[in-house]
Amino acid sequence: MRKPVNWRAPFMVRANSLQPTSKQNFPFRSVFSTLALSVAIASFAAPGVSLAEAAEDIKPAVESELSASDLLLDAAKAGERLVAVGSRGHIVYSDDQGGSWKQAAVPVRQLLTAVFFVDDKSGWAVGHDSLILHTADGGATWAMQYRDPELDVPVDPDGPSLLERPLMDVWFRDAQTGFAVGAYGIVLRTDDGGENWEDVSDVVDNPDGFHYNSIAEVKGAGLFLAGEMGTMYRSADYGDTWETLTDSPYDGSWFGVSGTNQNNVVLVWGLRGNMFRSADFGDSWEQVVLKTQNNNTLGATLLGGSVSESGELAVVGAGGVVVISHDDGKTFSVSTRPDRIALASAKVLENGQILLVGQHGVSTAAANGLKVN
Repeated sequence: MRKPVNWRAPFMVRANSLQPTSKQNFPFRSVFSTLALSVAIASFAAPGVSLAEAAEDIKPAVESELSASDLLLDAAKAGERLVAVGSRGHIVYSDDQGGSWKQAAVPVRQLLTAVFFVDDKSGWAVGHDSLILHTADGGATWAMQYRDPELDVPVDPDGPSLLERPLMDVWFRDAQTGFAVGAYGIVLRTDDGGENWEDVSDVVDNPDGFHYNSIAEVKGAGLFLAGEMGTMYRSADYGDTWETLTDSPYDGSWFGVSGTNQNNVVLVWGLRGNMFRSADFGDSWEQVVLKTQNNNTLGATLLGGSVSESGELAVVGAGGVVVISHDDGKTFSVSTRPDRIALASAKVLENGQILLVGQHGVSTAAANGLKVN
């Protein structure tokens, strides 16, 4: 683990215009290798370009008519607007509940893994190279606030290669205080809206540097953090201090965590369809048994999901699996989309439909996760 550092951007890289379409050499991992760092099943890299070389470049995202149908990994609401992020620095937004999408102006081309908004204007996106981007206009334009400081250190050709530490999730307490978490136990914190970010990884007891995959608020309780090897942590003071939970119900990787509309209730999910629910902020756990339409136990890996303001919880994963709960995570219906395309995250919309993001970009589905009639 690197020593804690304070970092302030010596400049603000801002995307005021999109670049014309051109062939792009950009290495990126698939849905699984991005969200499931320990379960990578594929890797796509342009010939002749290394990760280290790509990491050194700061170039605006290329304008593409296919940006909404390329790999996307997360989505969030910015007031009435929907915003999704993903590969090649692509960020797209919709003002008609997912009916149509526009590409945002983004100053980077790295893979973006998560996005979070505190209101209809101010939001943050995170991704590879420990990148943190900020928007003040609801996701239409973005500026870079932070990236891994070691990328600015001259490379020693005889020394070890750079350890890539992608950020996997981001959460903000309010417009000033927020956290970004990711690979090898990295935790970054800001208390001024992102003007400065501090590496506070040592605040969490993680001597092995296990990856953090998801962070979420638990209503009436605090924050919950989950990652690989069954690691789970909770914070009753919303990120100031963290407690390690030593009695994890599962020793495989967690890829998602969510609160519900009930106080103290938290759900975690991950490999092989494993999902557990706690009604006491992690003191005890019950397994949520997920059954397919054929009454078989679900074995597909679950990746991302979210809870809506009205309480519906939608979780998605490998093979086009969509699981939906209407009772605060006690029970779920399970559907498998016919295309079996890998899905990365989901949000229940106000019209009852579900917004899905994944391997083939962003789309809307009926309330059961299947195609809209």
